[in-house]
Amino acid sequence: MGRSESIEPLSSYALVHFLIGRQDLEKKFAITYSEATVSRVLLTAVEPFGRNYLNSAWEACRLVADAPPAGLELEVVQLPCVFHDSIEALRKMILRAEPELVIATGQGGSRPDITVERVAINLDDAQGPDNKGNEPIDEPIIAGGPTAYFSSLPVKACVEALLEAGIPAAVSHTAGTYLCNHIAYGLSHLIANEFPHIRGGFVHVPFTPAQAVDRQLRRPPSMASATAADALRVVMATAITTTEDHAASPRTAIRGPKTWLPRWLRK
Repeated sequence: MGRSESIEPLSSYALVHFLIGRQDLEKKFAITYSEATVSRVLLTAVEPFGRNYLNSAWEACRLVADAPPAGLELEVVQLPCVFHDSIEALRKMILRAEPELVIATGQGGSRPDITVERVAINLDDAQGPDNKGNEPIDEPIIAGGPTAYFSSLPVKACVEALLEAGIPAAVSHTAGTYLCNHIAYGLSHLIANEFPHIRGGFVHVPFTPAQAVDRQLRRPPSMASATAADALRVVMATAITTTEDHAASPRTAIRGPKTWLPRWLRK
């Protein structure tokens, strides 16, 4: 059963069949649970922050909660956009839900694709305050922690599956230095030190079209929430049925780079 929780818990969502909306995707990414190694999944996103009246990743997660993959025990939770509080909230949810797979998501407003993060670094270098006014600069997320963690998701396999589904996607080698990287690193640290039986990682979601329209001067890329929700279902299905990642890089997407880098590095 899919269930969505936030700081103010939402109403329960009914369990429905896994319907991505296109027959080819249903056939390609239907999960065979006799072969699956994971049954309990925790899906997270961050609450809106800054000038954002919504968070594109949370909007996608809400849709997944409405129509979760059939057969999964899915928990969907909204984390606070607050340094350290977000990691503690994630830890409490892991203890409560006892998932075997954790997919954390965040809003990647400048990104044209669904980007699956490969690495998280032990650094907070905020470009603005969080929702409690904290703005750490050049501070470690975990004092004395490793410099970086690699994701335990099959990152390349997830991106390949997304591209095969016709969803723009890329491997990312930077989650930034704000809350997304903070949560990605915190999740990996929890897995390494408290929950070694769990696999997990972080996925960035582009702006919604409404958010892009609201920023007409910059004209950022966007993706419909329904497509982003499809993408999260594909990532979950791939991570559930894949334990070893591909050795080769995913094929190049029709749109977007093979690996995501900031625009100033791509010029």
